[in-house]
Amino acid sequence: MKDLVINNTSPEIRDIAAAVTDGKRLTPAGALTLYRKADLSLMALLATTVKRRKSGDAVFFNRNFHIEPTNICVYNCRFCSYHKAEGDPESWEMTENEILDAVHNFDDVPVTEVHITGGVHPSRDIFYYAGILSSIRKLRPDVSIKAYSAVELDYMIREAGMTYSDGIRLLHEHGLDSIPGGGAEIFDPELRRRICPEKADAETYLAIHEAAHNLGLSSNATMLYGHAESPEQRIDHMLRLRDLQDRTGGFNAFIPLKFRRENNRMSDLGEVPVTEDMRNYALSRIFLDNFSHIKAYWPAIGRNSAMMSLAFGADDLDGTIDDTTRIYSMAGSGENKPSLSTTELVAMIQSAGFRAVERDTNYNTVKEW
Repeated sequence: MKDLVINNTSPEIRDIAAAVTDGKRLTPAGALTLYRKADLSLMALLATTVKRRKSGDAVFFNRNFHIEPTNICVYNCRFCSYHKAEGDPESWEMTENEILDAVHNFDDVPVTEVHITGGVHPSRDIFYYAGILSSIRKLRPDVSIKAYSAVELDYMIREAGMTYSDGIRLLHEHGLDSIPGGGAEIFDPELRRRICPEKADAETYLAIHEAAHNLGLSSNATMLYGHAESPEQRIDHMLRLRDLQDRTGGFNAFIPLKFRRENNRMSDLGEVPVTEDMRNYALSRIFLDNFSHIKAYWPAIGRNSAMMSLAFGADDLDGTIDDTTRIYSMAGSGENKPSLSTTELVAMIQSAGFRAVERDTNYNTVKEW
């Protein structure tokens, strides 16, 4: 079947497919050709080949929960459904006690990670956020704290007059273990000026992640796709991430994040179909040869599409989440109360023909199912 799929295409595509099968690095030009011309079935085959080379038949998940301290943000990106200004009736601003109460909700739950990210609040500084980390660490010394996207870090560290390394070091000393991948959007500067002109640019995002990696902290990387970007801009985005990963090896996973249209200023663009989601997952897995994992963030694409992505190179479904994030539900993802039990996650993975592996933040095995 594999030979039939590969042979039933053009010589150009056959050469690219053979190179991928042989473990050779895909060039940007080759990636664009594959994206534009290859059948989706071939993309699935090649992505699955690479996925099995990376992680065999394993698909990972963790037991986690999110804390979103505020949706008040100094930035107002055109694609964002989450941002609210101070005083808006739909805004929120959790107190420190409310944040700690959210942690206490999981006192008797065997979670391994808390994920903290939200709006860039204009009046909360790095010392406030460092104090939050310290308080959480005292309550749950056993839980890994993944906190503050590069966009949040850029603002709080600049406001404190620190270098990125010094700011991240301060937060690490107070309990920060790793950094989430949000805020990358699309690196292309012209498109970035159209959709998020105020936000930290690509060079800043990459510099912050590089500083974290150099301090021994891992992170994830993301890409917002399915809006106004071109295939060339997607590939350029992934190329910059691949180049940084060559230097540091600090990224755990790449997470394609689907643009959702509701309640934002880019709603007229609509949303790409599921077939485009799968093509993007496959290309990500094939092109990012130095990333160990491709994550399908199920609150963004829905659990059915997340299951389908496992046939297109994804090998991670994120985690249980337990209805603790509103970022994608506010944008119309359809997952209005995002929560999956470990039983449900294991069933999803096994029904797709893979072996379920519960992991911690850095992909150490907690339990095999």
